[in-house]
Amino acid sequence: MDLRNLTIKKANEYFEKGLTSVELVEFYLERIAKYENLNAILELNPDALFIAHQLDIERKNGHIRSKLHGIPIIIKGNIDTGDKMQTTAGVKALEGNYVKEDAFLVKKLRDAGAIILAKANLTEFANFVSFNMPNGYSTLGGQTKNPYGDFDTGGSSSGSAVVVAADLCLAAIGTETSGSILSPSSSNSCVGLKPTTGTISRSGIIPISYTQDTAGPIARNVEDVYEIYNILIGYDENDPASYIAKDYNVKLENLNDFSGLRFGVSKNHLKWLSEDQKITFYESLDRIRNLGGEIIEFEFDHLDKINNINVLYYEFKHGINNYLKDKNLKVKTLNDIIKFNIHNREAIKYGQNILIKSDGTNLKDKEYIESLINDRKYSRKFGIDKVMEEYDLFALIFPANYGAGISAKAGYPSVTVPAGYTKDGPFGITFTAKALEEGKILSLAKCFEERYPIREIPEI
Repeated sequence: MDLRNLTIKKANEYFEKGLTSVELVEFYLERIAKYENLNAILELNPDALFIAHQLDIERKNGHIRSKLHGIPIIIKGNIDTGDKMQTTAGVKALEGNYVKEDAFLVKKLRDAGAIILAKANLTEFANFVSFNMPNGYSTLGGQTKNPYGDFDTGGSSSGSAVVVAADLCLAAIGTETSGSILSPSSSNSCVGLKPTTGTISRSGIIPISYTQDTAGPIARNVEDVYEIYNILIGYDENDPASYIAKDYNVKLENLNDFSGLRFGVSKNHLKWLSEDQKITFYESLDRIRNLGGEIIEFEFDHLDKINNINVLYYEFKHGINNYLKDKNLKVKTLNDIIKFNIHNREAIKYGQNILIKSDGTNLKDKEYIESLINDRKYSRKFGIDKVMEEYDLFALIFPANYGAGISAKAGYPSVTVPAGYTKDGPFGITFTAKALEEGKILSLAKCFEERYPIREIPEI
């Protein structure tokens, strides 16, 4: 059996033919060791082989929990696991953070029979330490590298995308506040879903923003992303935002083409592309047209009103202080972390200007409240909602993660799929729609992926 670049479907076919989860875990462990220079892993789960053996016994006894039964998955290093692995987000000050309970989404994965194989490296604190920090770097994990070459890994879920691209696991979980799933997925030729905020519980995840944070799956094809997302969806009483997921079901349709569908392309977001990226993006739009879709170019109004991260500064301090308050660590507040870093200079190779700016905030401040209201208003009612209604659009299309900011502030879903390879590295095309329209955009992405199988396996 060729275990390289497995999908969930193919893995289950192999299980029926006698493949064991222990053998699959061993295969991925060998690859993790072979490609350790990618710096994609923060920590291995020392119990992975024992858990795999248990799941093999369950399978032998006729008990199969789900399509993820016995499937090794790697999760981002800012997600709690109540096991022998730490939850550090790559931060030196959080070293030794062994938590007592799994994050809600980790419980969902374990209940489905998934094996948490390891924790992935990430841009430290999910890229909320310093504006000078490169994507994929953390003090504890080093610099993550792109398996496709000397390219940016994207961030902050850098390791989560790299482990999928390099075939160090079957799929991974990332988190996004603004672009942190879409960016590395695009940069590593993966499929990544940033879902509607709240459809996956955020409890047990080191936070940045109450308003924008979400977890999401990264895989090598759309169907795997869909399967994992359906398992992760659920209401968690510890995350009020997740009430939106109560009784929420997502269906994946098999579209033959895009006939009769109108897609909007924001001209505002094209100016950031290199010439090579523009060529690749417009080739993707031609493919959409070849499938029968109509492309409408437009410009968003009022982007200047939401072109800031004010809300994140305020919510990060409040969120991280709440996360740390019951942990068995010496640092109990953001201010403690800043002081720790000052006394441990190796922990702030690129500085900590974002942490310092965040530490001076208070949620009752006028700037926070006004920014919060503006973000919601101008990303939704006078943003995505407005253009979709005005131009009668089925969905929006963005290049790579350009456009992640407006969908993040709206809390709306986006999915990126491989669209090509440029001088700047792999490049994706992203479908975006309104809240709770994951089924729509995943179906579009699946059709595009099947008609244009662009993804290439990296030569590491």
